[in-house]
Amino acid sequence: MRWCVSIGAMVIAGMMSGDVASFAAPGGASRIADSKPREAVVDVELVLAVDVSYSMDMDELAVQREGYAQAIVSKDFLQTLKSGPNGKIAITYFEWAASTDQKIIIPWRIIDGPESADAVAAEIMRTPVRRASRTSISGAINFAMPLFEQNEYRGLRRVIDISGDGPNNNGMPVTLARDAALEKGIVINGLPIMVKEPSYSTMDIENLDKYYEDCVIGGPGSFVVAIKQREKFREAIHTKLVMEVAGRVPEHRVVPAADKEPRVSCMIGEKIWQERWGQ
Repeated sequence: MRWCVSIGAMVIAGMMSGDVASFAAPGGASRIADSKPREAVVDVELVLAVDVSYSMDMDELAVQREGYAQAIVSKDFLQTLKSGPNGKIAITYFEWAASTDQKIIIPWRIIDGPESADAVAAEIMRTPVRRASRTSISGAINFAMPLFEQNEYRGLRRVIDISGDGPNNNGMPVTLARDAALEKGIVINGLPIMVKEPSYSTMDIENLDKYYEDCVIGGPGSFVVAIKQREKFREAIHTKLVMEVAGRVPEHRVVPAADKEPRVSCMIGEKIWQERWGQ
């Protein structure tokens, strides 16, 4: 089952107060990843895949960076971290745009307390902000999948956390990449950014949250946290990271994901690009 959380809902108030107990664990969310022997067991192997396409303005990119850095050092995040059976996670952070454009900003790091969290947050903030063309969610997923095999950790869960402000318009269809990840036991969560009105000059669509629910996310307990107000950027990122580390989803179902036919075409981005630019 997949879920969508709108910013401003009661669930966020609970998370911001550190009330992790208000979330219900999804069935089967915890698992030992089937993989080669590794050096350290962690509660989750978490890949943060962050959109830097030109549709994101410089202010959004800066706030996005700050949001991740602040969330990682927050009291709620660190308390949730310590509540896990191993008290530590492995994390990597990369930026993506086109199907062949991904850049690792933070190689795999262990976060097990304030000191390691501070180091990762500082490393995120030190890297210059960049922008690039096209939007390939499928490319981001395909880039993320082998990262789990290349690290030295064995996670109880494997999660790809994707943020973006538009649908896939480059590379293979997003559903093919999503399904390949799900076959490997990887969970995909989403942070659709919906702070601007759709216009002809951008690839924004009205129902990006539904697109993410039906076409992007998947796996046990997968969920979407939609950002619909610019001032909620940091809050949304904080909420999502705490939920991912806790391995929980909202107690109350807000918007159910479609079980069969997607409510938004999973090829809408490719269609819009073709109609507007003929490529």
